[in-house]
This record gives sequence, structure tokens and C-alpha cells, in this order.
Amino acid sequence: MLVDLTQGVGLRRATEADLPAVLALLAADQLGARRESIDDLAPYRAAFAAIDADPAQLLLVAEAGGRVIGTFQLTFIPGLARRGALRAQIEAVRVADEFRSRGLGAAMMRWAVDESRRRGCALVQLTSDKSRPDAHRFYERLGFVRSHDGFKLAL
Repeated sequence: MLVDLTQGVGLRRATEADLPAVLALLAADQLGARRESIDDLAPYRAAFAAIDADPAQLLLVAEAGGRVIGTFQLTFIPGLARRGALRAQIEAVRVADEFRSRGLGAAMMRWAVDESRRRGCALVQLTSDKSRPDAHRFYERLGFVRSHDGFKLAL
């Protein structure tokens, strides 16, 4: 366990055994329901192996009573911009429905920001789909600022 986040909820690195629970959190989401499929775990296992082997990647789970109730991925990106600044990228933040509005998401994000600071990052960034106004309000309450428009190209 990396840290006790709040009220008996711990945060730790995910293991391959956590994949079904993490995927269930991703698939329970309005967007994930359309793009995730747990019928074939092979691509997820391959992705997990790559994430787990890369020291610039952290896939984390929040756990209570032996149950995975939250997750996010934290990636550390070196770059030349901003005088060679290291930045952190937060992705795939999910908290189980029945554990929302209890401070768990905020505690997970505080940990991510603190870890980013500890590793020498100059900034923490994240993206959030335009269809998630509740998530946008959540991130803004935590001090994140809408600063860019993002673009994607499906391949």
C-alpha cells in the first residue's frame, strides 16, 4: 500500500489481478460503456504489461476492504518546452458510483499532484471529455484551469 487516502481507503500500484476490477470501473462510465469490452482481456493484459514495465507510468487503484473502488493512471513526460520541464499527465480517473462525493476522487488527485511535485514536475495536466461537465467542475474545484483545446485523431 502506498498510502492511506481517506477513511480506510488505500492507494497502491495496480497488479494484473486488478485488471477485471479496473476494467469494470472503466466500462461503467458513460464513455467507457461504448469503447471498452471485457470479452477479450488479451489487449488489456498487453497494455498493463507495458504500463507496469515503464517507470514513467503508474497505474493506481484505490482499495477498501479488499475491493478496488477507484483508479487512475499517472504518466511522467519529459519535454523540451518550458525549459526542459517534466510534466505529469493524469488519465482514466474513475471512482465507483457508490463511493463518489465522499472525497475519494479529491484524495486521489491530491496524491497525484503531490507525487508529481515529489518527482520534480513543473505541471500536472489532464484531459476530460467535453460531455463530462460534472468532472470539469470537480477538476476546477481542485484548482485545475481550462487552458487548452485538445485535438484527437483516431487511427
